[in-house]
Amino acid sequence: MASVLLLAGCYGNSTQKVTTTVPRTEPEAPPDPVGEAEVPRDACRQPRDPGRVSLHRLNRAEYDNTVRDLLGDTKRPARDFPADDISSAGFDNDADVLSMSPLLLEKSSAAATQVLEDAWRKGTLRSCRLDVEDPMPCARELLSRFARRAWRRPVMDSELERLLSLVTLSRQQGDGSEPGMKLALRAVLLSPHFLYRVELDPAPASPAPHRLTDLELAARLAYFLWSSTPDEPLQTLAEAGELHEPMVLEEQVRRMLADPKAQALVENFAGQWLYLRAVDAAAPDPALFPAFDESLRRAMRQETELFFREFLTSDRPLRNMLDADFTYVNDRLAAHYGLPLPGSDTPRRVSLEGHPERMGLFAHGSLLTVTSLPTRTSPVKRGVWVLEQLLCSAPPAPPPNVEGLPPPVDPSASLRQRMEQHRSDPVCAGCHHLMDPIGFGLENFDAIGRWRRTEEGSGAPVDASGTLPGGTAFEGVTGLRPLLKEDARLGECITHQLLTYALGRGLTEADTCAVADITRQAEARGGRWQDLIIAITGSEPFTHRRGEPEEDTP
Repeated sequence: MASVLLLAGCYGNSTQKVTTTVPRTEPEAPPDPVGEAEVPRDACRQPRDPGRVSLHRLNRAEYDNTVRDLLGDTKRPARDFPADDISSAGFDNDADVLSMSPLLLEKSSAAATQVLEDAWRKGTLRSCRLDVEDPMPCARELLSRFARRAWRRPVMDSELERLLSLVTLSRQQGDGSEPGMKLALRAVLLSPHFLYRVELDPAPASPAPHRLTDLELAARLAYFLWSSTPDEPLQTLAEAGELHEPMVLEEQVRRMLADPKAQALVENFAGQWLYLRAVDAAAPDPALFPAFDESLRRAMRQETELFFREFLTSDRPLRNMLDADFTYVNDRLAAHYGLPLPGSDTPRRVSLEGHPERMGLFAHGSLLTVTSLPTRTSPVKRGVWVLEQLLCSAPPAPPPNVEGLPPPVDPSASLRQRMEQHRSDPVCAGCHHLMDPIGFGLENFDAIGRWRRTEEGSGAPVDASGTLPGGTAFEGVTGLRPLLKEDARLGECITHQLLTYALGRGLTEADTCAVADITRQAEARGGRWQDLIIAITGSEPFTHRRGEPEEDTP
């Protein structure tokens, strides 16, 4: 029976057979240090490779959101699925790491049965009656409509007939129409056309770029912005062949960003780019930081999510995230930060006038906590976060068998003194000279984001002076912010991060020109998140793909 369920949806509107095996992709080249040098415009006038995305399995967030939008189910069935792998780029929607294991297929089968039973019981799927003399017109209407939404494209007659054959078989065996209908609906949810985002190449072995179909573009757009399936307006435009038109595409992007479902971009892009997901697992030592509790953890995460959401939907340039003069706090978090209480248990937008140390992203407790160790701050982790997430200039991996920070010879030695001793080791010096000076700029914040002037334990005064790679000196967070805000690498690095997430694949050297072009277009429009998203969704890597030459396959 499992074979019947899978075969009911295995073939699409092409002569190509779609399987659940993720194709091999080209080895990912090491990323270039984005933005360190201007990309020569002449180099970007040559024909470009838009890349290709492997057959893309829905990850857990995408599965949950898709089921929610198809069936009105908010029980998050994918919570029971095995955890999705995280790619080297830091995202869990990279097609190359989203495989289908036997366990995941088993869990998907159980989830399909459960969500359909729930939806059937609530009447979500029953828009006509099957308990009539001839139930087949109703069955045809129900299956055609459901499969169209679930597979994100119109259903072929031959596919529909295979699904309807399950209803016929159930009736012939005396079980009536309803069991057969449930079996057919389950087949839809177990089809590769539901579990995967299918994009087909007219010439699978050709490296020549070709435009995505409008239906494929609609799916890319919906899973980028909503982590879910296209809604009816988007799918209708795609079926009419109008979505690829630039003005239509931009209008849809703006509509979708204004929709509450765009919260998925906050949770799934910002949640990984800003390390927000790691807040749930942060474990400061309760003996050293008894102030950290579940209510504070929740308030920290809400602060950054609401902060990012405002930039996503407002006219504020995205660079202003580094020195914004507002934030979102409730009474618990405001007291923790030393700010006036807003008089609310839920987060409120507050001005930071008179509190320059708390302005911008670097002062968020969420970021400061997840880039600390359980017992103390970590200038290394904080410096690495800035280099990787904001400048795309990741330091080399540490050499093997390198121990952590040695214990202090002098108990009164400051953390900075201990780290300077560590950097005196030639094996460690090269990387730590890049990471540590940036992290020192955030040393006025303790391991759970409180402002401090002396270190815990040693009582040594905090020295928050530092330097950027290249030697530019700064003093504390208020000196670090403007330097990073104006750094030429910042814009292209954020483009690199968001384009990686939007495409669901790692970027390579072939994407360098696209990153530069997208960044220039976004900044010319005003440099807002919406400008960047519009530039990405209209770019060649987002709207095109290519085949895979035979010599690249095993």
